[in-house]
Amino acid sequence: MGNLLTHEEYQAIAAKLEFPTQAFIDGRFRPAMSGKTFETANPATGKVLAKVAACGAEDVDFAVEKARSAFEEGRWSRLHPGERKDILIRLAKLLKRNARELAVLESLDSGKTIYDCENVDIPETIHCLKWHAELIDKIYDHVSPASDNHIAMIVREPVGVVGLVLPWNFPLLMLAWKIGPALAAGNSVIVKPAKETTLTALRVAELATEAGIPAGVFNVLPGGGPEVGEPLGLHMDVDMVSFTGSTATGRRFPKYSADSNLKEITLEMGGKNPAVVLDDAENLDRVAAHIVNGAFWNMGENCSASSRLIVQRGIKDELIKRIVAHAREWPMGDPLNPENRVGALVSKAHFNKVSSYLEKGQKVLLGGKAKDGFVEPTIIDVADRDAKIVREEIFGPVLAVLTVESFEEAIALANDSEYGLAASIYTANAKRAIRGARAIRAGTVTVNSFGEGDITTPFGGYKSSGFGGRDNGIHAHDQYTRIKTIWLDLTDNADEAVA
Repeated sequence: MGNLLTHEEYQAIAAKLEFPTQAFIDGRFRPAMSGKTFETANPATGKVLAKVAACGAEDVDFAVEKARSAFEEGRWSRLHPGERKDILIRLAKLLKRNARELAVLESLDSGKTIYDCENVDIPETIHCLKWHAELIDKIYDHVSPASDNHIAMIVREPVGVVGLVLPWNFPLLMLAWKIGPALAAGNSVIVKPAKETTLTALRVAELATEAGIPAGVFNVLPGGGPEVGEPLGLHMDVDMVSFTGSTATGRRFPKYSADSNLKEITLEMGGKNPAVVLDDAENLDRVAAHIVNGAFWNMGENCSASSRLIVQRGIKDELIKRIVAHAREWPMGDPLNPENRVGALVSKAHFNKVSSYLEKGQKVLLGGKAKDGFVEPTIIDVADRDAKIVREEIFGPVLAVLTVESFEEAIALANDSEYGLAASIYTANAKRAIRGARAIRAGTVTVNSFGEGDITTPFGGYKSSGFGGRDNGIHAHDQYTRIKTIWLDLTDNADEAVA
């Protein structure tokens, strides 16, 4: 557990925190124009942390105006790539300097364990920003093979004003996934954090200004989806929206685009991700550890969570025994206690939703209890392949176990879903591993492990899980840039020119 503090030390840091509560527009904090606020609470205790500015359409208009002005004036968009890189690296250093404060703030606001905030979310956030910053002056434009009398340049240009709509499950990390490539490309951004988790985005905006990002380039508008997200999607002067969240909400943004200026849309949405364990899988203890991590990390509030275990009958009993043993090593409780691996669900509404899947009469192999915002890691053996816990994205620590007889049946069942975000396959047979990974219709397929790749690999989904682009890797920059052709005619005589 490295350099983690004690439970008491984290509580002391929490007691001294000052919470950012206002919108961040044009380089400074401002109240919502309406004067309205909403309460944000600690999911683990129900205690109100702060009253945050509740922005509306008028705030969206103002932020877009300032973002557009910054973009057209070139304060950031026309800055030398090396200068943008230096500023983003300064921001990464400021995040590192304030890492512990951000970790506690994230845990308090989201219910995430301090264990994960310190070991995963904050380090990965910093790494993501640094990686995209270093890429800024290393992506080259192209010259096409035109005729001897012409030169054709293919250049990238920033899209312009970009709306970034964030989920509540990884507030800081998803912020980094989006602002990293968006700012690297030279865009002005308007961030709409999830209403449940606004505090860290506001703090990062403050640090971004300290790092040297010009006024108007990085704006944060707290508020609800109808009040902020929809006006962003419909705004005639927003050039692109990148959204991460539920499939139900994501489906609205292409409609907003069609009803406005046909802005570009990128969606990263839900998943019902299979973990396929074949009967030749080696080291079942290691497989079990990966399954547990995939199902219960971040309380299962993860779009790529392994929520369906598809296992061949011959090894099912032995694997389940080992999974249950590993799951018992994930204690649940106060998120600020570094001994705990399972924290509170993000809100009362989400707790009620997840709890509704824990119906009577199910064959519960582990857990199954829910109380006061906390849901135990739960494993349920399911015979009905059309059951709600098999079909629907629960977004909680609930693992459905499905039994199959063959490789072919396992792959068919893995694909029997409206989603296609992530999957994993466990087997000692390399040919079966590659055949299975190719056959499963998902954006990321891991072999003999749970994961999402890393910052170098594109992340996004098939079917109802994704649309329009990818996060991470060089490919993430594609969604925040436009491709332009510049055609140069080198002929001296107009009569020789080729149309």
